[in-house]
Amino acid sequence: MEKIITYENLRNFAYSNDKFIKGDIKGIVLNFFGLGGMNRYDDDFGEGLDYAEKNIIYVIPYYNPWCWMNGQAVKFTDEIVWVLLDKYSLGKEVKIVSTGSSMGGLSALTYCAYAKITPCACITNCPVCDLVYHYTERPDLPRTLYSAFFGYDGTMQDALKTCSPLHLAENGKMPDIPYVIFHCEKDKSVNLEKHSLRFVAEMEKTHSIRVIKVPNRGHCDLSPSARAKYYEEIYNCFSFKCL
Repeated sequence: MEKIITYENLRNFAYSNDKFIKGDIKGIVLNFFGLGGMNRYDDDFGEGLDYAEKNIIYVIPYYNPWCWMNGQAVKFTDEIVWVLLDKYSLGKEVKIVSTGSSMGGLSALTYCAYAKITPCACITNCPVCDLVYHYTERPDLPRTLYSAFFGYDGTMQDALKTCSPLHLAENGKMPDIPYVIFHCEKDKSVNLEKHSLRFVAEMEKTHSIRVIKVPNRGHCDLSPSARAKYYEEIYNCFSFKCL
């Protein structure tokens, strides 16, 4: 299929704050929606404007809200990134930070494994890390995962493993970049021990990874101090060289 997304129609496919950037572009932050996210932004908002002040392009891809970063979602995101690289003559060395919460956290991690341009860092909030386990974790999930992976070769478990950060880590497919995982200790939707702690235990054997546990908070509900730390971690990727 021909390329559908152009700079002229980009806002139909993603939110981007790029028109507000006045100086030299420092890089791109990708922020992926959680499960069921369907917002489309006609107006600009605080987060986008805050990033623009720091000369960072902030992008929210409008991928399928039940996509679980399947193959189509990866290609869709790549296409958006390439539109912006072409528009602003940015090279492949551009810094891209992959971020997101819940399914968006999984998306941020999984995108790092498959992206045409590997992000320089990944920072997530309460991410789904074991997609095989998550299939059984809540009764609302099987329909969404079947939607995402219908048509994949092999069994459903085989398909889930292709986009499961824990299994990608076990198979050596996660790139060697820094990872920061925030996870709320009272998360009842994405279990801390079954997801982030298992993923970190696997990754820390070979990768630079930190987990920041947020006490007394539920799913993705970062405390004010943790939220400030979350954005600090993102901004630091552009202030200092990503290792």
